[in-house]
Amino acid sequence: MNSSDFDRGEAMRRTVLGDPHVDRELSNPDQFFQPMQAMVTSFAWGDVWTRDDLPLKTRSLITLAMLIALNRPNELQVHTLGALRNGCSVSEIRGVLMHSAVYCGFPAALDSFRTVSKALKSAGIDTEEHFTKFPV
Repeated sequence: MNSSDFDRGEAMRRTVLGDPHVDRELSNPDQFFQPMQAMVTSFAWGDVWTRDDLPLKTRSLITLAMLIALNRPNELQVHTLGALRNGCSVSEIRGVLMHSAVYCGFPAALDSFRTVSKALKSAGIDTEEHFTKFPV
């Protein structure tokens, strides 16, 4: 592991996910889990997320779509908050969820709506303020 990749990755991880999350993830991981945290920070965050070929907002929307497809609710919740930090709107996030129903299936989309709703509520976002009532 290259220490500059780790440092660059930690900085990007903090930008996207916030200091509290990164502090929790990196603080005293046991010897079993520590190598995974180092690899995620160096490779995913230090090598991939720092590339300049896609804006962070686009990376976040792509990441949400892939996490929906993979059925990874914990990471979906974390990356929903990251998407907000990267400038994604609630409408754009909902658009990814709606689009996922076609390509990932309705069960995946429905579960993802539940997960993302919890994440948005935890961020103090009232989704009812963002949309007009859907006609029944």
